Amino acid sequence: MRNSTRSALVLLIYIAAGLFHAISAWSAEGLRPNIVLILADDMGYGEPSHAGGIIPTPALDRMAREGMRFTDAHTSSSVCTPTRYGILTGRYNWRSRLKSSVLFNPTDRALMDPNRLNLSNFLQKAGYHTACIGKWHLGADWVKLPRNVNPDKSKRSASWQIDYTQPFRNGPVDVGFDEAFFILSSLDMAPYVYLRNNRAETVPTVNKGFPHNEYNKFQRVGAAAEDFEASNCLADWAAESRSYIKRRAEDKSEKPWFLYLPLTSPHTPIAPGKDFKGRYKQYSWYADFMAETDWVAAQVLEQIEQSGLDDDTLVIFTSDNGFAPYVKIPKMIAAGYRPSGPYRGAKATIYEGGHRVPFIVRWPGIVTAGSTNDVTICTTDFFATFADLLDKKSEIPDNAAEDSFSFYPCLKGSKDQIRPFTIHHSISGKFAIRKGEWKLVMARDAGGGWDLPWKKIKTTSKLVQLYNLKDDPDESKNLEDAHPEIIDELVNELAEALHNGRTTPGPKQKNEGWPYRDGATKAKYPRLSDK
Repeated sequence: MRNSTRSALVLLIYIAAGLFHAISAWSAEGLRPNIVLILADDMGYGEPSHAGGIIPTPALDRMAREGMRFTDAHTSSSVCTPTRYGILTGRYNWRSRLKSSVLFNPTDRALMDPNRLNLSNFLQKAGYHTACIGKWHLGADWVKLPRNVNPDKSKRSASWQIDYTQPFRNGPVDVGFDEAFFILSSLDMAPYVYLRNNRAETVPTVNKGFPHNEYNKFQRVGAAAEDFEASNCLADWAAESRSYIKRRAEDKSEKPWFLYLPLTSPHTPIAPGKDFKGRYKQYSWYADFMAETDWVAAQVLEQIEQSGLDDDTLVIFTSDNGFAPYVKIPKMIAAGYRPSGPYRGAKATIYEGGHRVPFIVRWPGIVTAGSTNDVTICTTDFFATFADLLDKKSEIPDNAAEDSFSFYPCLKGSKDQIRPFTIHHSISGKFAIRKGEWKLVMARDAGGGWDLPWKKIKTTSKLVQLYNLKDDPDESKNLEDAHPEIIDELVNELAEALHNGRTTPGPKQKNEGWPYRDGATKAKYPRLSDK
């Protein structure tokens, strides 16, 4: 054999050995992409323009074109605080102490338990740098001032009972985020001040409130930093996100990173920034606000690309619940705007419009561009999915991610169902359970929330509502009397989920208090009883 041929063979052997080692290491360690999770606030299933919305959303359309749309994606609750809890814990929100509604007061005790493994500290342990930018709405434990310490009667609300000069506990940096820049709750819930890590950036000195929109002057007035304006928030979230991505790209440690970006839009107050206000004046400020929400996603994608991280970054866009129909947009509705898409109900209800949301995944080289997937997924599923793609599912203990199922196989093209069933929850604490085409609503009504003015459907119910979503996506034909056997099966599944403290395989876990309070339904279905 000639020397040149022998040398070439040796080189090929070395290359092959190197490739085998690299592939083995990849398989053993799992993928380690950067992860961005963008969470809109109150964006309905039908609002992106690729889903039928009349306001252009070019960034979301690009994500759908270059990634995968999930058409049967759901939030764990139809309102915001509980959904955010489910996202970070992989656990149904009603297993926590919060059985209904949201955290309203800044003095409410923090909902996140720093001793519970959650998505952010799990990723930290997996070697990720983690950041939270945007709206937290999971509470924090502040140092409180003596009652009525302020002689000014206009400054005696709960937002003025906090000592903003002191750090707080059990916010983002105490539950697994390396850094955080955020507001405590919604932009219609004081305090109106930016928080960084575990402190207020500025001590509030004035009262402020922000009107919902030009048609609705409702506002909640409370403690605010003098220079804080709701209309600046989206631009500030975008700038802070770009800065974070750029810093991580330049970091010499080359650690992968996780950016949790819960936006403040298009939730009320409808406060588009100066560069967007009036862009769609033929409709409303809400249209401008939708455009600016999409722009934030565009800014994130642009910085990822400019930082050379496009092929190494998984980006997910979704919402915390459906459209808020108390937003007054008559011109948009007249023009055919249908924020819940073809579905019944909206934010806070148990119907599909309350919890079926936009869900787009972009991951170049892994997720097939322009694909769709109709597998049922839930926002509690992020925990198991990220653990799965990192090859670390075995490291989730029994008392964590109790309701989280991995949709990672779906990202690689699988259309197999991943969940045995999915449990939905309304603002008033009412339940529904979905299994395949069947959905059982454990209430006679919407479970709270609002009807859609252009889609008012009335259904009769003796005790519960049973719908076949395949035949009746409107949820307009209650089959309560026609299929008692289906009701019996789903009640059994729900009862087991309540009693076991989990829906994933594993030993029983404890709920924090009993989650079901509907005495009439428990009387009819004693398996739901806590006795």
